[in-house]
Amino acid sequence: MREKIKMNSTGTTKDGKKTGTFRTTTKNKRTTTEKLKMKYFDPRAYNPATGKNGMHVLFEEGKI
Repeated sequence: MREKIKMNSTGTTKDGKKTGTFRTTTKNKRTTTEKLKMKYFDPRAYNPATGKNGMHVLFEEGKI
């Protein structure tokens, strides 16, 4: 059975605070027992290389 999960961003703002961005997806908890980690685009994450907001960061599974 597929269950809904929440993916929380690990990106930070220019001040060093968490962005609070999240996405929702589903996963089969029977076959995938470990926590899910995927890269997605976070429009609020600060990119020090370009000096602008928005970059791909790691999203980790959290509680919904």
